Amino acid sequence: MSTIGISFREVMSGGFALGATDPEQGEKQGRAEGNEMTMHGAIDIQDLDLFIKEPSHPGNLSGTLDFTPFGNGLQATSGIFNLFSPTDDPKLKLMVYEMAFQHAGKNYYFAGQKNVRQDPIFDLWKATTTLYSKLHEGTDKSGPMVGAGILTLGVRQLIDLVASMQAPGATTFTEKSEAIAKFGRFFLGELWDTYVRHVLP
Repeated sequence: MSTIGISFREVMSGGFALGATDPEQGEKQGRAEGNEMTMHGAIDIQDLDLFIKEPSHPGNLSGTLDFTPFGNGLQATSGIFNLFSPTDDPKLKLMVYEMAFQHAGKNYYFAGQKNVRQDPIFDLWKATTTLYSKLHEGTDKSGPMVGAGILTLGVRQLIDLVASMQAPGATTFTEKSEAIAKFGRFFLGELWDTYVRHVLP
């Protein structure tokens, strides 16, 4: 039996400012200055079963970034994706999106995370569609921070994400449908565990 994976495309955008170190401040400053960043991400999970078993749920992230001061189509040279990665805080899981790229002969590293917190008053939609993002000089996030902002996934972009889903390795429509359904059950199961199960009797 062949290995079946999952792939999809995700586009997020929002205000982003050079010189900012706090994402919320950078989002407001970027909007005021007319500076926006857009991430065009392609997520590739080569082995869905292994992805679900791994605690950090890792996948591959590739694609491009558009950033008003730098220009469009900044090609990622490497990327990291994690879905519901655990943290030291048992009530907090992260969705991680990271990309390394180059501009004007310099290395930069984009590091974004969505914070999915176990809190019944926490906004589910905001948690899973809001990417708190920082820009570093260098090839990883240990480099000095040079910008920050917030990228968001809108309803139109979410519909496009779902429409883009494929199941590499699936040889029939049934296999593809089952793989996408399995990913959906995993995704919804994690959200159920985070937002609902802990408040039930």
